[in-house]
Amino acid sequence: MSISQHPVPGTEIQAVLFDLDGTLVDTAPDLIEALNLSLETAGFERQQPEFIRPFASHGSMAMVNAAIAFASEEVKAQVRQGLLEHYQVINGQQSQLFDGIAPLLAQLKALGLPIGVVTNKPARFARPLIDVLGLNAQLGTIISGDSTLYSKPHTAPMLLAAQQIAVAPAHILYLGDALRDLQAAHNANMQGGIALWGYLARDDEPASWPSRYQFNSAFEVTDLFSLK
Repeated sequence: MSISQHPVPGTEIQAVLFDLDGTLVDTAPDLIEALNLSLETAGFERQQPEFIRPFASHGSMAMVNAAIAFASEEVKAQVRQGLLEHYQVINGQQSQLFDGIAPLLAQLKALGLPIGVVTNKPARFARPLIDVLGLNAQLGTIISGDSTLYSKPHTAPMLLAAQQIAVAPAHILYLGDALRDLQAAHNANMQGGIALWGYLARDDEPASWPSRYQFNSAFEVTDLFSLK
């Protein structure tokens, strides 16, 4: 764990919000399988998981663009639609919490800290996944990509989450694995924490992202609260 800024008096953490894909849950196996099923239907070769994995946090179109960058926009749109249709069926089958997340959630519950999710994933995918993983009862708020008119890095979903858990943004730690996550946290005056265990690509530069903390694993987040 590294701390990129000095603590600001009066900004102790009173709640924790998570990005979903690549931070709270390893959804890449299901997303990649849905992509490969769609690619096969369209006559393309399957892609290696390790190649597509870094794009899993960036939405279905980013995955399609990575897989068939040479294809026409019409073909890409067809493959994306197929991906979404397959994902609707297999969503949650291979997805699981990242290492260290379960004990972290238990610790936060024991401390009485509200927790929630703010994701750009549409509700029709996010909520069934959260339900399959048995997380509903633990979350004080679930903000999906269509909960407001805007998605991250806009502040709207972040501020809605803060309102729903009744905690001032300055007292909220937001964990995410993509630049837009940390931009959203920064713009909403939350304390950003980079989930370095997520789907970062080789050319990502997390050291330049606006953040208060950088965590190599969810266990390091647990350590942060153990020190308090």
